[in-house]
Amino acid sequence: MDTPAHAPSEPGSDWLPPAGSWASSAARRRNMQAIRSRDTTPERLIRSLVHARGLRYRVAARPLPDLRRTADLVFRPAKVAVFIDGCYWHGCPDHYVSPKTNVGYWSDKVARNMARDRDTDERLQAAGWTVLRFWEHEAAEDCALKIAATVDRLRQGTK
Repeated sequence: MDTPAHAPSEPGSDWLPPAGSWASSAARRRNMQAIRSRDTTPERLIRSLVHARGLRYRVAARPLPDLRRTADLVFRPAKVAVFIDGCYWHGCPDHYVSPKTNVGYWSDKVARNMARDRDTDERLQAAGWTVLRFWEHEAAEDCALKIAATVDRLRQGTK
């Protein structure tokens, strides 16, 4: 029985990455594919705490329909978009560690992510949204308190 070209191979075999792939090995490819882009542990914890405060929100939603970017939590009536950024992927000034392999690719990727984050913030703010960004290492309770206070304040119409 032939193995499909896209199937991961066993360690030690003659593995070739798919055309155009950045993966340096089958193991690296599996590792990178397993990284979650949503529903991470920090996100779930913050969502749970915010929900316990009686706030309701959309998960992984586009605040603006024409903007192809999603926020982790979206409070539409209050126009609040919340992002919980991973320290590695978004270049945390306290915890980002430069990669050891394929440095050019990964450093450029993180720089593009950071530029996209700033662009997203600017576009949302220009449309009248309040943007809250938190790092994954921040205390979930502190994040939830700030989110709740911001949403409550905006729902009451005070800036």
